Amino acid sequence: MSADEVIALPAAFSGQRLDWRDLPRHVRAQIETLAGAKVTAEISATSGFSPGFAAVLELADGSGVFVKAVSSEQNPHSPQLARAEIRVARALPPHLPAPKLLWSGDDGDWVLLGFEVAHGRSPELPWRPEDLALVLDALQPLADAEPLPGHELPRTDDVLARDFTGWRRLLETDRGTVDEAVERGGDLGRWVRENHEHLVTWEQDAVPLLVGDALVHGDLRADNLMIEPEHGRVWIIDWPHASVGAPWLDLAFMLPSVTLQGGGDPHTLFRSHSVSEGVRDDELRAALAGLAGYFTWSALQPAPIGIPNLRAFQHAQGVATLEWLRSLA
Repeated sequence: MSADEVIALPAAFSGQRLDWRDLPRHVRAQIETLAGAKVTAEISATSGFSPGFAAVLELADGSGVFVKAVSSEQNPHSPQLARAEIRVARALPPHLPAPKLLWSGDDGDWVLLGFEVAHGRSPELPWRPEDLALVLDALQPLADAEPLPGHELPRTDDVLARDFTGWRRLLETDRGTVDEAVERGGDLGRWVRENHEHLVTWEQDAVPLLVGDALVHGDLRADNLMIEPEHGRVWIIDWPHASVGAPWLDLAFMLPSVTLQGGGDPHTLFRSHSVSEGVRDDELRAALAGLAGYFTWSALQPAPIGIPNLRAFQHAQGVATLEWLRSLA
């Protein structure tokens, strides 16, 4: 896969992220109060889909902090995700390579989070073998981890029970919607039409397979990872979707994005990882059917406020997931 064929993350973010000067004065003042020093410079984050403010802030005392700030004006659901990320941060075991939450603030409108700065870079796309190897190695301790006692994280099967109904919802819609979903996939679309009832059955089998005791990030992609190659370290960032479930889900659900960004065959990568041990192909097929249905249905919906490029990427992920799923049918 060439660099021109790789799906960027994201391709067009102009106008969606806020700069320091765009934040209301009282929000800037609150951030400086929480940080304990005046802000002297900012380095904006360029990856990820979330609207709002996200930047490394350099402070007058010589320290730095990575700050997220969002209100319902950017997206009505973003404050809920920010509050969820605060809850998740309190549940993460200290040995995980996740930036520590230093402070947070919530005035009912603006939600503020201050993290330690994770040094490094995003994975290079197309995926470089050495970057991918580091990331895959980092998934083993994640799969072995459980949230701290007393956590408030939901169960993965509860979180995804509604999301994993895409094929059923497509079956219930008018023919034109189904045709729109499948025709965008060419030959793959014809396979979807011919196997729609199988996809519904597999999707229904998926939710019980999500159950487990492991910490599940739930949204692993290149833009939620940072690599320090000189130290052989991978930072796992952006945790608002974390839940408790089966330990192999993060690997399986990340690989479609890895494939469409030049990382290689997903099934080979999955089966070469120790996390896949004990997972039968029919169980993997069911989980992928649920994921593909979610992406396929979501890609047909209107773009969320402040995130105009999300649907195109969901469509691409859906196609990559379906290609893998078809190989297991």
